[in-house]
Amino acid sequence: MTEPWIPGEAAGDTRRHAPATLRNRMAIADVLREILPFSGTVLEVASGSGEHVAYLAEEFPALEWQPSDPDPAARVSIAAWCDGIINVAPPLDLDAGAAGWTVERAEAVLCINMVHISAWSATLGLLAGAAQVLGSGAPLILYGPFLQTDVPTAPSNIAFDESLRARDPRWGLRQVESIVQVAAGHDLVQDRLIEMPANNLMLVFRRT
Repeated sequence: MTEPWIPGEAAGDTRRHAPATLRNRMAIADVLREILPFSGTVLEVASGSGEHVAYLAEEFPALEWQPSDPDPAARVSIAAWCDGIINVAPPLDLDAGAAGWTVERAEAVLCINMVHISAWSATLGLLAGAAQVLGSGAPLILYGPFLQTDVPTAPSNIAFDESLRARDPRWGLRQVESIVQVAAGHDLVQDRLIEMPANNLMLVFRRT
């Protein structure tokens, strides 16, 4: 399996590029129009290259966007992609799996393509952290490939899962039902499950 990032092509370009972003960002934005609040702060966990938050911030200019990532090189890339976009704050050093997030409050939490390329502890931390920063009714939004009980898994997702686990045994596609169960323990109730292009899902939870 190749790295998900492609370095910037120009000499000295600190921006990373995730090829999947161009394929999924419009579909993600279309669904987010029905879910995100009209105002407030959206905390993006594991912003990666920064391409998603740069795009979404321009699509939703009334919202304040707070990107984050524990990887210093990723934060440099995020800052470069978001340079000049006034409703994006500087990226935070935030590890989803760590206790005690530095963010006090957000009106929405968004996490794109992290759950399957991280240890299960990161997902547990994401759910716990989101519950701490979200107010009643606010959404936690997860996007990526998932497994569902009694729902056939696309062959491409089976192959992807095998490649992830071969690369790191802690990685792999997660069961929706397992996430829902843990989320409920943090007062996060599943609100919607939306089928997305390329055999991806968007899971929406609401803080009770």
